[in-house]
Amino acid sequence: MQDRAVNAARPATLELEGFLPYRLSVLSNRVSGAIARVYSERFALGITEWRVMAVLGRYPDLSASEVAQRTAMDKVAVSRAVASLLEAGRIEREPHGDDRRRSVLRLSAAGHAIYRQVAPLALAFERRLLAGMDGAERALLFRLLDRLDELELQAEADVMAATST
Repeated sequence: MQDRAVNAARPATLELEGFLPYRLSVLSNRVSGAIARVYSERFALGITEWRVMAVLGRYPDLSASEVAQRTAMDKVAVSRAVASLLEAGRIEREPHGDDRRRSVLRLSAAGHAIYRQVAPLALAFERRLLAGMDGAERALLFRLLDRLDELELQAEADVMAATST
């Protein structure tokens, strides 16, 4: 009986090897780091800077806040990357139409030139990474990632609802 009381008083052990957020983070860091070595050496770009450029290459005319939302990156990190890219002439900022309080970002000509070189490298890296999986495994992987994304959004909404009551 005493053993149960002692065990109940101990904090739960977080076994990182089986903790999904940890495993996803480690894998993401390793994969991002591997491709980052290529564009970092050639273009002096950090991971955050490339992510901003990749988003703007696909979705021009976003605000920095919208870039942060699309990438799920910290707003401060996005702000620093935007400042660095503006200074390097790789992106441009201009007021958004009628709303002068809001500005939008887009790749500059120099930024497009870099994007056109890095995007194929990133896609080739992805092909090599996934080459060991057959089509069914790749499809399953992306279905599971989509499902995890849905579940995370729901879990986040549940937490927000629970904390607001």
